[in-house]
Parts: sequence; structure tokens; C-alpha cells
Amino acid sequence: MIVDEKYMHRCLQLATNGKGLVSPNPMVGAVIVHGNKIIGEGYHRQYGKAHAEVNAINSVRDKSLLKESTIYVSLEPCSHHGKTPPCSQLIIDSKIPNAVVACLDPYHAVAGKGIKMLQDAGINVITGVLEKEALLLNKEFFTAQTKRRPYIYLKWAQTHDGFIDKERIKGEKPEPTPISNDFTRMLVHKKRAEVSAIMIGTNTAVNDNPSLTTRYWHGKNPVRIILDRQARIPLDYQIFDGKVETIVFVEKKPTIKSANNILYKEIVFDETLFAQIFKTLRDHHINSVLVEGGNQLLQSLIDQQLWDEAYIETSPINFGKGTKAPSIQGKVIEEWNWGSSKQLHLSLT
Repeated sequence: MIVDEKYMHRCLQLATNGKGLVSPNPMVGAVIVHGNKIIGEGYHRQYGKAHAEVNAINSVRDKSLLKESTIYVSLEPCSHHGKTPPCSQLIIDSKIPNAVVACLDPYHAVAGKGIKMLQDAGINVITGVLEKEALLLNKEFFTAQTKRRPYIYLKWAQTHDGFIDKERIKGEKPEPTPISNDFTRMLVHKKRAEVSAIMIGTNTAVNDNPSLTTRYWHGKNPVRIILDRQARIPLDYQIFDGKVETIVFVEKKPTIKSANNILYKEIVFDETLFAQIFKTLRDHHINSVLVEGGNQLLQSLIDQQLWDEAYIETSPINFGKGTKAPSIQGKVIEEWNWGSSKQLHLSLT
């Protein structure tokens, strides 16, 4: 088992290379071992491209060794035709006699079928090696499959006296209120590059005129999710520039033609609001959402326990008055200081 864990650790390490690139698919790593030596390895590099098992098998120079090897995979090999052929069949065709798998795939088209397919072909299969670590690695994917909603990250920066925004004066220029420092702002943009979507409400959009992009970190821009019940956000704001896919939830679609890449979705703003939103996000294969404000949206998700992790930055500055920060309780994952700012990372459970 110790040997199996060693090679599974390498699978998990490889899998992380696909972070921010493979969603809505899970991150997966694969290693092929012959005579206690790694002869091939690979990971899922990009959504729609070859899976980890394919890249690992293709990396083996001497294919004759496969019939005496063991393949380690951090997630159950797929058994269905999707954007790529089934990996279970490739393992069978490659005559690999042993397979070690960290955890099963909850996706309905797989869900144990890949393991059964290998076993029916006479392959010796071991499951559950570093299962906990593998489940944690793909927490967003598993949440989307089992809870039928995206993995929700909450994020806000607050002042020392507990405000997330200053008191706004009518007619002032719409722009963000500086609370974060340069380094913590970069960390937020790093997180944006790793999630599928970013969500804000009407007041944040109207007051800040944000772009919601990854300007301070290399990576893709997340889908922009905007809650704008009465369509109050001016159409010349940055979120309507058409540069990034944007979904706007409204009660009634505006009659003015919008830019390309902007989708208006009519929903009912009642107690089923988030259920309606999550259904739309599932239809768009969005597995993770970073919610950046404001208070009403954040507090609603907190009160309904529709969140998974929260990142809270507290700066040393004071506003005296303004918009109060949300109230939250959770399990502390970590705490740290970046310069004069304090960071708190919480989880719901």
C-alpha cells in the first residue's frame, strides 16, 4: 500500500497542472509503473483534449512493457464516449494487467462502470488509494455532481472597523473603494483564473463599474455572472463590453440590443432565486463560482448555507461608516498576514 500511495501522490501532483484549464472536467493524473520504475505519466491538460490515461500511455516509449505494468489514476477511468473515447477501453486494449484508482467518478455516465469494465476484462483493480486527497483535489467537480450546484467561494475585503465599502455620495464616479493591497489583489485575480465564473450583484456593479477580469494574473477570464433584477446597470459599463462571456439575471430582458457574448436570463426573484441560478449555471457547465459581493448577495448565500469556502481580508484602515461586512461563521482553514492585512480562510464544514 505504501508503494501504491507513492505513485498515487505523483498522480495527484500531475493532476494539479490542469487547474483552471480542464473545467468542467475534473483534474486527473496518471502514472504507469513497470518494475518499480515510472515509464510513463500524463495529466488532463485542457478541456476537450486527451485525458490523463491517454497522455500517460502515449508517453511510454517501449509499449511492449505495458503488458507487465500497473497504471495509477487519480480518478476512475471513463467508460463512455464523450469528447474523447473511453479510457477504460484504451487500458484494456493496451493490455495493462493492473490498475490502481484513487476514487470513483460520480458522473452518471461513469459511476463505477469504468472499474467494472476493467474488471470484466480481467484487469486487477485496486480502489481507494489516497481517496480523501483525490476527493479534495476535485471538490468543485464532486460538488457539482452530488449537490447539483457549483462550488461556491465567497470573497470580500473589509476595513478594520468592519466595512466593505465607503458611504457613497450621489453622482460620484463609479469605481472600487480601495481596501486590498497590491499583493492581496493579485491573489484574488489568481483565484479568478482558477474558477469557472465570478458573481456580483447590482449595487456592486453600479458603484464599482468593475471589469471582473484577471488583469493581475495570467490565466483565463471567468464567466461573469451578474444579478440585476431591474436591469439598472448602465449598458456602457465594462461588464457589457462583450470581451468576456457574461450572464445577466433579470426579471425582464431590456429591449436595447446588447453586445455579443452577453446573455440575459429571465428568472423570478423569490425564494427559489439561487435554485434557478444554479440550474442555469449547470446548463453552462459552470462548476465553481467566486462571489465578490456585495453585502446582500454574500449574506443571502451565507444565511442559506449555500457556500463552501470564504476568503476574508481585513485591512488596517477605518471608514467609520459605509456598507457593513457580512456576518459569517465557519471552520478556520488557515490564517495569515500579508503586510498589514490579515487573511482568514474559512470552510462551511
